[in-house]
Amino acid sequence: MKKHIKIGTRASLLATTQSTWVKNQIETQHPGVSVELVKIVTKGDKILDVPLAKVGGKGLFVKEIEEALLRKDVDLAVHSMKDVPSELPEELHLGIIPPRENPHDAFIANKFASFGDLPEGATVGTSSLRRRSQLAALRPDLKIVDLRGNLDTRLRKLDEGQFQAIILAAAGLNRLGMSSRATGYFSAKEMLPAVGQGALGIELRKDDDELLEGLAFLNDEETTVAVAAERGFLSRLEGGCQVPIGAFAEVRDGEVELTGLVASIDGKVVLKESMKGLSGQAQQLGTQLANKLLDMGAREILAEVYDQD
Repeated sequence: MKKHIKIGTRASLLATTQSTWVKNQIETQHPGVSVELVKIVTKGDKILDVPLAKVGGKGLFVKEIEEALLRKDVDLAVHSMKDVPSELPEELHLGIIPPRENPHDAFIANKFASFGDLPEGATVGTSSLRRRSQLAALRPDLKIVDLRGNLDTRLRKLDEGQFQAIILAAAGLNRLGMSSRATGYFSAKEMLPAVGQGALGIELRKDDDELLEGLAFLNDEETTVAVAAERGFLSRLEGGCQVPIGAFAEVRDGEVELTGLVASIDGKVVLKESMKGLSGQAQQLGTQLANKLLDMGAREILAEVYDQD
């Protein structure tokens, strides 16, 4: 393996923390190899005053990093899987999927012990249409407000009293050593996570076999199967990272159980189904489940969301 490796990463604290973890793993596994982080500002990082769904959800946080990979300015990229669109450039692939962190959503409030304790009409912050639609289905009385910015910014806005509660990915809190801020967690039954939530993806050029082999120690088979099922679901629905789509796969004894969701933004229509299949056919399972939801009415819901963009 080459002696100096460059990792392309977003510049946020969470992204650099994730990429630093990968850097440390590589340098420990391969003494004599040095790893450098190359911070790249993406479109999603620049536009902070507009809801993500309005900017155009696909590839907002990865496009510029992928371009650096294609130019060979960097050797690999570390992404949060939930930010990665279902379609990748032809020359690139997600070669390595490390073990998954907590995949669920965290409920964070300073004055309320649980989601159920929020008073009627409470203001809840989230940047995700997926969360917005499921929150609205659980509690139609809540005022759900768009919340952008990095993790520190979102927590500060909560602490300043702009929101009674905010919803964040548990994985981000955990990776930054801030799990104590979580008041509680939504189960997958209450709030289905985003596709790939809690998982990292290491993107490489397809022709870089040597690097793929050198990083193979980082790959987690169970997470790879789960993410393949969830992304198969997303791909069939042609969804970006900011549409009201959720999916969560669990792998047990050579089988994968996938639950998928498509919901209207107001939460009045929630289509949710589960299917089981063999781990070796995870991606096909995702496609089958998506087809089932499309037949149930998901096509009309998604068409309406895309028309609003």
